[in-house]
Amino acid sequence: MQFAPTALSPAEEALRAEVREFLAAELPPDHRPALGFAGRHDPEFSRTLAERGWVGMAIPQEYGGHGRSAVDRFVVAEELLAAGAPIGAHFVADRQTAPALLHFGTEEQRRRFLPGIAAGEVYFSLGMSEPDSGSDLASVRTRATRVEGGWTVTGTKVWTSEAHRNHFFAVLCRTSPMEEGRKHAGLSQLVVDLSAPGVRISPIPYLDGSHHFNEVALEEVFVPDDMVLGELGSGWQQVTSELAYERSGPDRWLSTFPVLREWLRERPGVTDDEAAVLGRLAGRARAIRHLSLSVARALDAGAAPAVEAALVKEVGTRFEQDLVEALREAAGTELDQGSGSLFCSLLAEAVLTSPSYTLRGGTTEVLRSVAAKGLAA
Repeated sequence: MQFAPTALSPAEEALRAEVREFLAAELPPDHRPALGFAGRHDPEFSRTLAERGWVGMAIPQEYGGHGRSAVDRFVVAEELLAAGAPIGAHFVADRQTAPALLHFGTEEQRRRFLPGIAAGEVYFSLGMSEPDSGSDLASVRTRATRVEGGWTVTGTKVWTSEAHRNHFFAVLCRTSPMEEGRKHAGLSQLVVDLSAPGVRISPIPYLDGSHHFNEVALEEVFVPDDMVLGELGSGWQQVTSELAYERSGPDRWLSTFPVLREWLRERPGVTDDEAAVLGRLAGRARAIRHLSLSVARALDAGAAPAVEAALVKEVGTRFEQDLVEALREAAGTELDQGSGSLFCSLLAEAVLTSPSYTLRGGTTEVLRSVAAKGLAA
């Protein structure tokens, strides 16, 4: 396993400064930070970012994008997440669906979806996890049956982020029967319209009643042949390659950063013990950032760093959740969202929502298994 250099070039540092200047002007003084990419779905803000060229950055210009690097996109995403900007509308389509369309999609699919993604106007969810599959993604039961002109899809997907607001999702399903000893064979990806007849979306609310995750039930939903993503039977190889994008970015370790920032802003100073805790957190954050940025460099070089991405997600999830626990202990008081303290309000939200970080992008046990197998190879 090799890691690419993580120092930013002068041009990349200039891009960072440009994004910070934009956010200082664009976000109001009383802005309530969103926690991570799932924090707030704001189509207007997504379109504003797109007008600046900061959505679809890695999409080629011929498809409405800007032909920039994965590292440029990393720099922009890092600043947006640190500021708690409301990027939930476009983020998954920009991060993951666009590369999948570029690598596996037909020319017709690219021209249909990529310009809208780059404009911050077309939003995608992911259709992978299922109620009875647990962490065994290859055991999906959602089935697509061949019919005239396409397929009918029946099954249920869970933890489908923002399906109640987004336009489409890429569904991993079985298009041919499972073969003995070859459960990864016969899986395909289909692009499903979330407003199509037969699609039923039900919320999976957080403990505080807020709504981000969904269960999506599909009952004989028709999907035309031209919405098959990639080759039939290659779904497993496709989704595993996509995970390098899903697991490796700054969204996997910066979700709770706004809570830390507000804690520091509201305090006149920190004790020696608190400084020691901050030092340990800062050291971990710096190490994770270097690993995460090295994956972006590898993607720009044409690699598929699935193992490295799994490591980013595993250590990033633990870091985000440990940060919340450390700040909860440092607060030393009962959390009250109505106290008038932005820190207390954000911390209370993070305490309720941070357990979900373990679900997004793969559980800790699965990620450790991926990393262990890769390191042993």
